[in-house]
Amino acid sequence: MRDSNSIFLNLKKYSRWAKFSNGVCLKFFVSTCVFLLLMIFTTRFTIFLPFSVLSWSEQKQSYWTTHHSKSNLEFLVTKVRHNKFVEVPQIVWGLNNQKIALARAALTARFLNRTLLMPSLSTSLFYKEVELLQPIAFDKIFNIQKFNSLCSGFIQIGRVSDTSNLTKSFDVKKGSGRTWTIEKDLNQLEQCKEHPIDGHEVIRIDGKNPFLWHDHWLVTDYAKVFECLVFVDEIIHTSNKVISKIREKGLEAINNNVCTTCYASKSSSYNNMNQQVPYIAVHMRVEKDWMIHCKKREKRSNISQICSKREEIMERVGQIHGIKYPVVVYLAVADSLLEDDLILSGWKEGLLPFEKKKLGVWDVYKKYPYLVQSAIDFEVCVKAETFVGNSFSTFSSLVVLERSQKLLNMGYRHSCTDDDDVRFASYAYNVVGESGSKQPQRWMTNMSDSSLLAVSYGTNQISCLR
Repeated sequence: MRDSNSIFLNLKKYSRWAKFSNGVCLKFFVSTCVFLLLMIFTTRFTIFLPFSVLSWSEQKQSYWTTHHSKSNLEFLVTKVRHNKFVEVPQIVWGLNNQKIALARAALTARFLNRTLLMPSLSTSLFYKEVELLQPIAFDKIFNIQKFNSLCSGFIQIGRVSDTSNLTKSFDVKKGSGRTWTIEKDLNQLEQCKEHPIDGHEVIRIDGKNPFLWHDHWLVTDYAKVFECLVFVDEIIHTSNKVISKIREKGLEAINNNVCTTCYASKSSSYNNMNQQVPYIAVHMRVEKDWMIHCKKREKRSNISQICSKREEIMERVGQIHGIKYPVVVYLAVADSLLEDDLILSGWKEGLLPFEKKKLGVWDVYKKYPYLVQSAIDFEVCVKAETFVGNSFSTFSSLVVLERSQKLLNMGYRHSCTDDDDVRFASYAYNVVGESGSKQPQRWMTNMSDSSLLAVSYGTNQISCLR
């Protein structure tokens, strides 16, 4: 009996031990499996993490979101392809209308995930007479290498030699005028992204000035393209010579005390003449073609703040606060269209007006076509300490846009103050400032706009974005 009890107790202990052992084994088995799974996951994660991060980073750079200004549609654009192209017709009108058309063509190519074939520009103002358009290649005005470098991963411009066969291109007729709406334009672009159109190596966009009418892009997208549009070295060097001449005249005025009612600093205050002697650039729109255009625009839009007479411009420039006299005022005008020979007369004492002939640089300008002359003036206006223009002029608007970009890059979110350390101050002489004063309105481009409408067509609703 005792033996049987002993056996029973041993069996009971063994049973308990067996249950315990089985439990331990089971837990050990589960723990081992979990551990192995974690090791496999960790190893895979460690090996593939760099590629995943790279892939995500590339996707972040390759996709961008913008929206249609009317319908708030959102769409994605993939990384720019170098084996698919967009070809556009010759771009026309003045320099800054051509810059806007260039940007629209480039952004269209980006939307289609394609490279823009190097377009042809126009050296003259004539756009109705086709035989007078005088075409000029893009790389004769803008540096194509710098464009592709600065806009790398965003937009690219290629050459015809990059294509295999232009004859197999797909032609897309782009509409114009009032019947061609922004919605129709966007719908056509969407179709060009689909098969079979997208299968063609080249999409050739045809139509009458197809990139002067509609857009689907944010101001910030345009600003990015404009930053990449760097003039060729010859234009940059020529504009720097003109700026040096302007500053030289300013230094002479300071040394000669030409202003009898204002304090003039001596030249010793300027250690580096080319950097420290300030000047004002005024885009003085009083040419005959502008006066005809602005009067029609005022009548059609019922806005009285578009045209400005010579006397009004001179008076308002003289009202700008914070200007240290004497100072040179460079007048950027289209000389071939100017009929007013009194633009140098009647200025406030201390404001020393110069145009190309009085400055002694007309021989430099006249060897170039109109487009290049305008490009030189554009650079002179962008680099001025103070710029005054017309808010309904495309030239003035793009000058201010570029100056606004410079302010933003310097950390300024607005240009409302008259502090001496705020450079690149801009004004619109056709719009009176606050409180009914005669000072022109301070002007900074609103980079949050959903379209370039205010820049390309003009507006009197401007401010320094306080």
